[in-house]
Amino acid sequence: MPIARLIADPQQLETRLDAATRALEAQGMRVAMARMLDTSGDVLQLALPEADTAKLMQVLGDHFGPADMLVAASDIDLPRLFVSDMDSTMIGQECIDELADFAGIKHHVAAITERAMQGELDFESALRERVMLLRDLSEEAIFECLATRIKPMPGARVLVETLKSKGCRTVLVTGGFHHFADPIGEQLGFERVVGNRLAIDGGKLTGELVGAITDSSVKRATLEAELAEMGEGAVSLATGDGANDIPMLVAADYGVAYRAKPAAKLAANGWIDRGDLTSVLKLLGIPESEWVAG
Repeated sequence: MPIARLIADPQQLETRLDAATRALEAQGMRVAMARMLDTSGDVLQLALPEADTAKLMQVLGDHFGPADMLVAASDIDLPRLFVSDMDSTMIGQECIDELADFAGIKHHVAAITERAMQGELDFESALRERVMLLRDLSEEAIFECLATRIKPMPGARVLVETLKSKGCRTVLVTGGFHHFADPIGEQLGFERVVGNRLAIDGGKLTGELVGAITDSSVKRATLEAELAEMGEGAVSLATGDGANDIPMLVAADYGVAYRAKPAAKLAANGWIDRGDLTSVLKLLGIPESEWVAG
């Protein structure tokens, strides 16, 4: 039986639920049960005998938005694997844009980044173009940028550490760079980091990358390879915000779009539009008393 969980503004919740129920029934989706989740008093759970995920999320978004929600084909279980994007998901910045600011070309690079995240540009071409613009920037600029400008998203470490405490493997996979991702991954508690490597010569960026590109296909392949090692029935969770995350979000049992671009949000079966990353824990049914402090 399809299950939907959502966190919404408590004001006029019953009125909104009545309106949403009527809208769902008009589309052939009957709500069999609606109640607040025992583990969290601000999570509303709906059960429907049958439902179209995309239509269900659209109706709930229309009536409760902005809201945090997760829709699953059956009971929502704790994931055994968590794979997440980094930039604008686990951290509040786009690292390459901040790095470009040191080179005095942030506006130009940020415009390319935005088009790539919207799915308007091929990711690899856009990445190589932006990295070439950073040629001759000192490696010290990377360390300074990391120390002064890069901040975790609220709730990021709590999310990672709490999931780990429940036996979940955690992987950070990014189209960004290991210079940033390795220390960020360690800071947040991720057990594995996958990303791109900047070529450095004489303490300066060469404008090239070393090795294969971590793109959308690698993100999905990383999730699938990790999941395959866990055996049949293992549940996966993924979070991301841009077009490059779509294949990973689609492949995961719970693909959660965090403050995401429209294309990524459309592909996901979960949204975080209202709260911080700890909303994921609430939607999974993990009581706050069991969260691991960041």
